[in-house]
Amino acid sequence: MNQKSSQPPDRPAARLALEDGTIFHGRAFGATTDAAGKPLTSAGEVVFNTAMCGYQESLTDPSYAGQILTMTAPLIGNYGVNAEDMESKTIQVAGFVVRELSRVVSNHRATVDLSTWLAQAGVPAIEGIDTRALTRRLRTEGAMRGVISSDASLTDDQLIERAKASPSMAGSNLAAGVSSPEGYGWSQNLGHWAGLTDESGHRKRTRRPRVVAIDCGAKQNILRHLAERGCEVQVLPYDASAEQIRQLKPDGLFISNGPGDPAAVDATINTLRQVAGEVPTFGICLGHQLLCLALGAKTYKLKFGHRGANQPVKNLLTGHVEITSQNHGFAVETDSIQQADCEPTHINLNDGTLAGFRHRSKPILAVQYHPEASPGPHDAAYLFDCFLRMMESRQPITGGEMKAAWESVKPGVVTA
Repeated sequence: MNQKSSQPPDRPAARLALEDGTIFHGRAFGATTDAAGKPLTSAGEVVFNTAMCGYQESLTDPSYAGQILTMTAPLIGNYGVNAEDMESKTIQVAGFVVRELSRVVSNHRATVDLSTWLAQAGVPAIEGIDTRALTRRLRTEGAMRGVISSDASLTDDQLIERAKASPSMAGSNLAAGVSSPEGYGWSQNLGHWAGLTDESGHRKRTRRPRVVAIDCGAKQNILRHLAERGCEVQVLPYDASAEQIRQLKPDGLFISNGPGDPAAVDATINTLRQVAGEVPTFGICLGHQLLCLALGAKTYKLKFGHRGANQPVKNLLTGHVEITSQNHGFAVETDSIQQADCEPTHINLNDGTLAGFRHRSKPILAVQYHPEASPGPHDAAYLFDCFLRMMESRQPITGGEMKAAWESVKPGVVTA
């Protein structure tokens, strides 16, 4: 397959090469040269995201480390970039793919355009390719390794070989590269724009529960949600020991999202085997997978993953359907978590994969998706309140408590 587009004079030609031999021709934007001024070539696992917006949050999500992100929405960059919507300190992706880069930035919050921002971070991008054809190929063949390059001296065959030679996502511990090397405190909340401030009275608490958050590549909006609910948040690196956690005397333990193969994050899994459930424990995305592995369950790589802000999930305890934000390429075997004295609580309605569980006798709750959104709908924000309810009772979450938490947030309700 060799899909071409016309090249305007102001942007160099670029190619996206997949390990199966597919070549897409387009135009480069973002970073086109390295620090030495040479044409830039970058490798990663090529994946797609079905969200209509939220490109800045996705690009700064540490869960995308080591990946070339493709947006299925046809026009990207129209509202620019701003300092408030970051999910980490920098861009995390290895490359970016869009159908069309907007030539106009129309948002009063924007401080820089998308191409300039990518260039400042040294991240290459390509536009002008048929992203529908690319997405169909990834859905049919599965996520695969690829390279973005603006180096005209490299042949198509050389780019394909570089894609084949790049590291596989399976077996890769990428959490080690995105986790904070040192612990730190977090106090920033969601802010007035989110509509969840203390003025409503909903978040006011007489006592601040202390939460230790294990950073495997945590999105900042997760920490904002915890702080919004009055939590004293202390973040520790992914390889923090059980003793380090216990010394802080937490009321709750949180395990974050992150990139790569969960089975390769041995340090976190070993720590969770010792401390998960000693205090109420909550995991999101990679944190969900790591908790399952620590409890004796098994994970596997999905064909093309779940990435987008429009993924339907059914809560098996309440019957509600949530439209959720998701970003993961691995999943947990449902049978294996049931054998670990745990109960499925949520299921992905697109393919029936496990989307959440609770422990039957310990205060442990986890979901495979992103209740903090950013980007995405707020349907699942009630899960942070479920975590607080577990910290108050120090008991496993019940269906009744989950329903009450859902109703207190009052998202748009869908039942099935």
